[in-house]
Amino acid sequence: MTRRKVLIARSIVYAILTSLPNGDLARKPSIISKAFRVFRLFWLTFRLVRPDLFRALRGIWEIKEQDYRLSFGAESIDDENRDSTRKKKRKARKKDVLHALGDMGYSGSTFFGTSDGAYLVKSVPRRFEHDFFKNELLLPYAEYMQQNPSSLLVRITDMLERTHKSIGELLGLAPSHHIVMENLLYGQHHESEGGPRQKWESWDLKPISFFYPERDVAGGALATEATKSKLADEFDGKIKLTKAHATQLREILEKDTRMLANSNTVDYSLFLVRISAADGSRPASQLQVPLEAGQEGDELMTPAQPLSPPPNSPTWRTGIPSSDATEVYRAAILDFFWAKHTLHAKIMTGLVRGYNLIDEQGPMSITAESEEYRDRFLKMCTDFVEIEE
Repeated sequence: MTRRKVLIARSIVYAILTSLPNGDLARKPSIISKAFRVFRLFWLTFRLVRPDLFRALRGIWEIKEQDYRLSFGAESIDDENRDSTRKKKRKARKKDVLHALGDMGYSGSTFFGTSDGAYLVKSVPRRFEHDFFKNELLLPYAEYMQQNPSSLLVRITDMLERTHKSIGELLGLAPSHHIVMENLLYGQHHESEGGPRQKWESWDLKPISFFYPERDVAGGALATEATKSKLADEFDGKIKLTKAHATQLREILEKDTRMLANSNTVDYSLFLVRISAADGSRPASQLQVPLEAGQEGDELMTPAQPLSPPPNSPTWRTGIPSSDATEVYRAAILDFFWAKHTLHAKIMTGLVRGYNLIDEQGPMSITAESEEYRDRFLKMCTDFVEIEE
């Protein structure tokens, strides 16, 4: 990783491992430290946002706190009790437990993954997005996730916010906010020895019927291929499901998107994972897709992770088998941070409406009304499904 990403990753790990139960810093910075941290380019000091709320959610999702901290490089409980805060900081610097996954999408988000593959850390640099989630959506999200354990909304396990301004933030070098969430690609790099090779594919899907200037203005000639590659993926296959699984998926999606529409949220996406045998000849029952941590015997040995229902009760987080038993699917709804009533969204809506007076193209995914976006999103998901009677 570059020095920038190394320092960003270490500052995240340090905050998660050393913050007090109320989310505040374990050590109060000195006056000199406060003065000099303004000049930092990459390392920001973070606090945890509503740690009590996220701790309760992790409990509902049966994520053990020690396992969670181990994913971020924590030592055993005994070692932690003996170590001072300064020693913990040295350990966080010595052992890089987050690895960079790249900058993806127009938001400029930076992604990191834990070394055990269980969690992703995504930066949320745009103020109108992290303010909306933190101040408006967080409480409804937490309440909804408590009441709907089968929800496909991605499980967010922590949120971090910076405690001070810095030159790095002003220059766009250091993101001010991050979220920690489950990794639906967990297990991708933990295939069992002698077992069948697995083929993992993933798509970040949004309705393609909306107006995308990069693609639709002048036939896309004005945008580079690199720019157009950041648009939503296209899935040309089918999600082959039994009638029961298809009905279950439809009901969950309708309920989840109703909650998002009620919050005036648009531009969310469906993250779809398809796991199959590399040679296409193995049934799904032989793929040994990891369902829970610490499986023994002939099952795949995997590190601690947030997805742990019993193997005989598959979910969309652990893997739903296809109707012909040749594939396994995982799915989650991501990126529900764009609210129509924010000032930034209103400005974008006005600009697109002005453009439509010249060239009628319809709304973008970020300027559509929440109900229209929900309808097109549900239609997209329905069209992907192929039911075997």
